[in-house]
Amino acid sequence: MGDSVTSRALALLGAFDGENRSLCLTELARRAGIPLATAHRLVGELHRWGALAREPGGDYVIGRRIWQLGLLAPVQSGLTQAASPFLHDLYGTTLATVHLAVRDGLEVLYVERLAGHVSVPVVSRVGSRLPMHATGVGKVLLAYAPEEVRLEVLQNLTRITAYTVTQPARLLDQLRRVRAEGYATTGEEMSLGACSVAVPVRNGETVVAALGMVVPDLRRQLPRLVSALQVAAHGISRTLAGPASVEWK
Repeated sequence: MGDSVTSRALALLGAFDGENRSLCLTELARRAGIPLATAHRLVGELHRWGALAREPGGDYVIGRRIWQLGLLAPVQSGLTQAASPFLHDLYGTTLATVHLAVRDGLEVLYVERLAGHVSVPVVSRVGSRLPMHATGVGKVLLAYAPEEVRLEVLQNLTRITAYTVTQPARLLDQLRRVRAEGYATTGEEMSLGACSVAVPVRNGETVVAALGMVVPDLRRQLPRLVSALQVAAHGISRTLAGPASVEWK
């Protein structure tokens, strides 16, 4: 990143992620790669504007102003608005954790999540990013991603649990089945004790998101869950294709 004031301010905001939601000034400066004195000045400006908020202990967190701006993004104002009633219907029917996710570069970005009643270890949160190769929604999005994205992901298949698929040929075979069968599954590949199933969400002919659920076991209920997900995904797609739909790029 360059040395402009804008690039340094963006570096400070970019220092936050799913594992680092609260940072002290020293950590912010280190993670952003800028001098402490510069960080102190810029953090003060960001705090006054509302991009950062300060906790009672002195650490900084992302401020309400950024959250308000984020709600204006098409992924929020269009997709999540269209999907919301269908996600709640899915949750009410299954009581499972329900996810809506989009691809963000080489990762999955979770844009909506309803937590299930069954105790299942779920590591995703709204706004968090996870590897595509280890998640159900990620495998769906990877199956329909551009070829160059798949190739880059295949070169970095990190092992997260003992069950994570790290063999490129095996993952490619799974992605072919996703396109042929219309859904993806995982078995304890992201976290032990959690299985997932996901389907694509389309806007016209383009896959714009993935809809998934996390459950303890898929063996006895896979057909029922796939059917429920596909009905919901079709409803979301129909809503996106309506006269008020957003244009996806």
